[in-house]
Amino acid sequence: MTHALDVVGVSKTFASGRTSKAVLDDVSFHVKEGEFVSLIGPSGSGKSTLFHLIGGLEKANAGEIRIGSRRIAPLERGLISYMPQHASLLPWLSVAGNIEMALEIAGIDRMEARQSARQWLARIGLERDADSYPHALSGGMQQRVSFLRALLSPQPLMCLDEPFGSLDALTRQHMQTWLLSLWEEDRRSVLFITHSIEEALLLSDRILVLSTAPAKVIREIMVPFPRPRGEQLWSDPVFNELKREIYSLLTPAESKGGHS
Repeated sequence: MTHALDVVGVSKTFASGRTSKAVLDDVSFHVKEGEFVSLIGPSGSGKSTLFHLIGGLEKANAGEIRIGSRRIAPLERGLISYMPQHASLLPWLSVAGNIEMALEIAGIDRMEARQSARQWLARIGLERDADSYPHALSGGMQQRVSFLRALLSPQPLMCLDEPFGSLDALTRQHMQTWLLSLWEEDRRSVLFITHSIEEALLLSDRILVLSTAPAKVIREIMVPFPRPRGEQLWSDPVFNELKREIYSLLTPAESKGGHS
């Protein structure tokens, strides 16, 4: 079976002078077509480094990465649709201009891209802000535009790197619900980094739990809840049981009274 992404035996060590730091150690996992997979792990466990390897910004020391049936070359770029922690919209372009550019890069004619950008902005409730510039938008609105830009890119795999991490709690909840509703329509393959256990359980089909660095996949959790999902999950006993299980995996032994 061809997967949207295969990561096979990937290891990464950063060297500086005579010192080196192992960040990833023999990491293997896959993302199926149309699947939403979340990576969760302690801070500094190499989650963003893994994205950099997949996106061609860093070179692995060992292992291979395949997108579709194709093994990607070291430092090969342009094969994923990427959404970073911060919106990173082009400040000199209007909101509509940022979306138009993504469509034109995808090969759509300029006039068609202009019309389509307006239609998409209307779908996400930002039609009145089409001619505004990014600095005039709230953090949540900027992230909506950033996600839409990633969604409209032609690559079949989306990598979302803690896209809601900088938002306040209420805006984050709204964005999670909004992302789910839009993703349900498209069902693009997604690899999602988060520090939030609740967010991972709400959004994902599967959750991969990483150890501390050098990171390994220490648990794969199938999320059993049917879609569509909503905030009612938070009162589900199974949701809270899985939340406790993941929290236990992420909690250092010494903080639970164990030994290191």
